[in-house]
Amino acid sequence: MQQETIKVAIVSDVACPWCYVGKRRLETALKEWKGAPVEVTWHPFQLDPNIPESGFDRDTYLTNKFGDLERTKEMTDRLTKIGAEEGITFNFGDKWLAVNTLPLHQLMHVAEEEGFKAALKERFLKAYFDENLHLNDTKVLIKVMSEYGWDAEKTTQILADDNIAYAVKQEIAHYQQRGVTGVPFFIINDKYGISGAQPPSVFLDAFASVAPTENIVQGESCEPDSENC
Repeated sequence: MQQETIKVAIVSDVACPWCYVGKRRLETALKEWKGAPVEVTWHPFQLDPNIPESGFDRDTYLTNKFGDLERTKEMTDRLTKIGAEEGITFNFGDKWLAVNTLPLHQLMHVAEEEGFKAALKERFLKAYFDENLHLNDTKVLIKVMSEYGWDAEKTTQILADDNIAYAVKQEIAHYQQRGVTGVPFFIINDKYGISGAQPPSVFLDAFASVAPTENIVQGESCEPDSENC
């Protein structure tokens, strides 16, 4: 008897360090999982849709969010340590730039149609948190997208397409209406919710008990007004 596919919808933002950690932990769980096949899809969220097109440098962003740069050091040190345990390099150096992520979601929206959204998600996370690339710079995005065979014209057209932006915003609103207020958020088979960057064991337990129960597991995540990240 063929096993039904387990579907995992991940709601996340590029500008979310716990989304990066959660991605790695889910990947670890998937490697260990021996049961039914798992299909993963990615869905947009914006932690701060009000960031201007110019972005915010590290100190401005952190001061605006937390009010005190000293308060952020413990957070970034902890994230750096946890990231290293998951094979992630978090670089919160002075070149880091907080950007409005809507254009990135627009590019991923089209990448999904072409079958490489997951790969592009990983690329953007690395570019944002490790390489400190300024992802509000069209030239930088053109260079990144050239790695996937897109030319400059295609990239710029997608970035300028209001219809694609609208579609992304509608999808974000859909998940907000379903109660998603922080990310990462994992929805399994459209009814089992896991909030935050949980350890692999939580995903494995969820896969093993997908059917008939409904459960929400709370974990560390980023929210628009939180002091966690």
